[in-house]
Amino acid sequence: MAARPSWQGHLKLSLVTCPVALYNAVSPRGDVHFNMINPATGNRIRMITVDAGTEEPVERKSLVKGYEIAKGEYVIVTQDEIDAVKLESTKTIDIETFVPSDEIDRLYWDNPYYLVPDGKMAAEPFVVIREAMERSGQIALGRVVMSSRERLIAIEPRDKGLVATILRSRDEVRTAKDFFSDIPDARPDPEMIAIAEKIISQKEADFDPSEFTDRYEDALRELIERKQKGHKISRTEEPKDTNVINLMDALKASLKGGGAAKAKKPAKPTKAAAPKKRAKR
Repeated sequence: MAARPSWQGHLKLSLVTCPVALYNAVSPRGDVHFNMINPATGNRIRMITVDAGTEEPVERKSLVKGYEIAKGEYVIVTQDEIDAVKLESTKTIDIETFVPSDEIDRLYWDNPYYLVPDGKMAAEPFVVIREAMERSGQIALGRVVMSSRERLIAIEPRDKGLVATILRSRDEVRTAKDFFSDIPDARPDPEMIAIAEKIISQKEADFDPSEFTDRYEDALRELIERKQKGHKISRTEEPKDTNVINLMDALKASLKGGGAAKAKKPAKPTKAAAPKKRAKR
């Protein structure tokens, strides 16, 4: 396994334990990152820390951490004081409870990891725990200390291993009613809803992650490649805004044109049948 584990320790289910390792299931390596360059010299820019009040440069090694309690007022905290309240890594994921998967709101799901046995001796107890979890059809909840922070973690079977997902805390998730309360309780036309449902059915498809690429990242890479080759870069024209005056007309027009943009992959027509199909539409 080429990747380095993000965490190593033990998975514990009551009296059954086994050595395990967590590997990050997602990778940000595809992101395009830019450096700030001085165009006059072609050199990278080195950022200098400056006092916001005096505007004088300050050495980084002399800086301390502060928490803002009011505008311009900070509580200074030393690194020793921060270290004193750090949680010691127990190196154990202790499964505390099991819950049905549909009881965990998707807003709480955060970073996924692959959870695998760490060493040959760990294989047997790991498989026992995984098989028991799969048969129960529930998700295990436990706690893990990573980077001195305790996190709630959800564990579920996948293929031959387990997927462990860090869950957000209750304080991190905002209440939906704070944002949805101003939405009016409208009663839309039933005919409009029926047409909208037909449009949705035309666009039904199986989820294929390979079809969802980051088009902005792809465009940046293409831009960089063209710049390397010395090509001139021209700005693409923005699409013109359309003003929908009549919602019913817009729905009907979408329904008529929806068949051509159907999301499902159609069966490949024969060469003789293809022209008839186009002519019919």
